[in-house]
Amino acid sequence: MSHHTENEKIMGLPENAYRELNPGEEYQPIMSPLKIVPEVSTYSVAWGLIMAVVFSAAAAYLGLKIGQVFEAAIPIAIIAIGLSTVTKRKNALGENIIIQSIGASSGVIVAGAIFTLPALYILNLEAHFYQVFLSSLLGGFLGILFLIPFRKFFVHDMHGKYPFPEATATTEVLVSGEKGGKQAKLLLVSGLVGGVYDFIIATFGWWSEVFTTRVIPIGEQLADKAKMVFQINVGAAIVGLGYIVGLKFAAIICAGSFVGWFVLIPFLNFFAEGMTSPVGSNVLTLIGDMTPEEMFTHYIRPIGIGGIAMAGVIGIIRSWRIIKNAVGLAVSETVGRKGGASKEELRTRRDLPMKIIGFGLLATTILIFIFFQFGVVHNLTHALIAIGIVMVISFLFTTVAANAIAIVGTNPVSGMTLMTLILTSLVMASAGLSGESGMVAALIIGGVVCTALAMAGGFITDLKIGYWLGASPYKQQSWKFLGTLVSAATVGGVIIILNKTYGFTGEGAMVAPQANAMAAVIEPMMSGQPAPWLLYIAGAMLSLILTSINVSALAFALGMFIPLHLNTPLLVGGIIAHIVSTRSKDAAVNKSRRERGTLIASGFIAGGALMGVISAVLKFGGINFVNPEWADSNPAQILGLGMFLVICGYLVWESLRGKPEEE
Repeated sequence: MSHHTENEKIMGLPENAYRELNPGEEYQPIMSPLKIVPEVSTYSVAWGLIMAVVFSAAAAYLGLKIGQVFEAAIPIAIIAIGLSTVTKRKNALGENIIIQSIGASSGVIVAGAIFTLPALYILNLEAHFYQVFLSSLLGGFLGILFLIPFRKFFVHDMHGKYPFPEATATTEVLVSGEKGGKQAKLLLVSGLVGGVYDFIIATFGWWSEVFTTRVIPIGEQLADKAKMVFQINVGAAIVGLGYIVGLKFAAIICAGSFVGWFVLIPFLNFFAEGMTSPVGSNVLTLIGDMTPEEMFTHYIRPIGIGGIAMAGVIGIIRSWRIIKNAVGLAVSETVGRKGGASKEELRTRRDLPMKIIGFGLLATTILIFIFFQFGVVHNLTHALIAIGIVMVISFLFTTVAANAIAIVGTNPVSGMTLMTLILTSLVMASAGLSGESGMVAALIIGGVVCTALAMAGGFITDLKIGYWLGASPYKQQSWKFLGTLVSAATVGGVIIILNKTYGFTGEGAMVAPQANAMAAVIEPMMSGQPAPWLLYIAGAMLSLILTSINVSALAFALGMFIPLHLNTPLLVGGIIAHIVSTRSKDAAVNKSRRERGTLIASGFIAGGALMGVISAVLKFGGINFVNPEWADSNPAQILGLGMFLVICGYLVWESLRGKPEEE
């Protein structure tokens, strides 16, 4: 039995935390299940809510700017540790888990909202605050309620079978925080380095954000004649992301990107001379007159969309057994929970009772129906169809989202949502709802589903962290609803402010890559024009082929979907992680270097994101020192590449200083 003495706090995770358990072996978390530990308190809830507000704003800005929503879990865990150190709280681990769990609602709610709802502005449709707020809120609730029955399967039954990269990193951060000392300092320093670096790009524009091979004459010729161009975003935050994703998946994502940019685009260009009319749906220019970037938008991206959708379907088929088991377990618990309750009553094994979940689902369903009927479609039949689509797709894709997070640590929400939009548009149009009102309806339905899936993926991370450290799941589950409420309100406000400040269309607008893709998909379908079905099908076939040779179809298709300059720094980060963790012959040295790098990369991500928000606030107030002529010039791009090498050098050098068991 553990008595929380000072010495005991310093122990790391048990040695069986990451491996599969032997028959009859039990995993014992850091905080003993037999003890009551401080978790929910005024302190932990208040700080959790503050984190939810701050990080919702930060994530919304970054997501709309670069299309990557960072996981807020790691930075929030870091700040929670800092707070408990400063306030000298003893045994703060349980409280820190609650702070992290409530605060981490921010990243997932943002992902749900910004991938879909800005498309309303892009298509010049009216979007009200209550529509953004309610679709985020109700979608979030749906994701929590659908995921809880699967908790035991993902975190307990699959112990040691899934890597859970995001949860691993956060857990290591929380454990190191309990130990205190050098790690916290390193996080702070790397956060400053990454933050200041990204702040200079965003606010002062001393060097370009993206380097392309067009800066050299031969690169310019290749881009014009052969349509071949290489691009890389030189920001610190994205390299940090690549480091944490790791080489294997960063390489697959980039492979998808490279096939699009260096195989398919030059291949299409080969036929450009003979083409006398534009090819494809909604395409008005000849291929010969297009830039490589335009070719990517019109021909490569739809292949990626088809690939992501098919990867999702394959995931559902593979996890059908899990879905069936979870539902069976839920039903049997609800019906037969009379005598056998005492065995499960260890606090680390208790979920919210199934009766509450059943009631919660019913209530949420009714609320979504009322929202659709009176706030969106104003037609009984259409509202019933909409609620049907939302419930079925959210339920089926919940396990896909959780699986993706458990394996890669990234949730392919945008791809699954695109498929939702395509299906919704088809069904709604055949039910007689088309044109502008049809687009608004489809996007808001997409927003609800997208938020539900993002929440399911993010929440499984929280529950896994809690499982490793010994939190009470039912407490995490109860307070997650409050975090969702606060995050949804914040995100609604931020989207409206950013739309007024930058807009989502035209010069200098927010990129909002996913929302733009959603708008591009939905407009033709709702105005009766053809969608690029052949390209979607090609992507779907590609996913089947990749799955048959055991390559992650999801990661590959994501690479074809996200622009090249955002994928290449992921690969650089992945390569750095590989170099750092394989240089030494001593396994312990490699492990501590890899972990030190993970802390620095987390710092880059957190620093870059926070500074991004500050930069947005300054721009909102009219303070902006960027000189566009210089920032787009060739010397600025070359300087940007040089600075990028410096920041990567810092990451390598600082990681290689890791030594085993630094206290």
